Amino acid sequence: MSTTEDVLDHHLEAFGDQDIEATMADYADDAVVITHGDVHRGREAIADWFETELFTEFEQPDVTFDLTEKTVEGEYAYITWEADTPDTDYEFATDTFVVQDGKIVAQTLGVKATSKH
Repeated sequence: MSTTEDVLDHHLEAFGDQDIEATMADYADDAVVITHGDVHRGREAIADWFETELFTEFEQPDVTFDLTEKTVEGEYAYITWEADTPDTDYEFATDTFVVQDGKIVAQTLGVKATSKH
């Protein structure tokens, strides 16, 4: 069985590769992702969010992403990061993951970002 850190590391690599199948392999069927103003329930809704919002933003040329903190404690993982895309300056972002039985069952995302447009 994968550890929380294994799942997190795979998730970050899959996201960096913009690989939706590998990204979604990390989520339980009934996973929930909570962001500011939205709740994405289930793998289909989460996949749609990744493809229409995140991958669209982060697949652009000249994107930088810097993982500034990674802490894993049991079934919980916490990361902070900064990024810069042609559209947005992500000054500070944080994700918290809950991993059970080798799958992400819950995730939260919060960002402080400034649009460049």
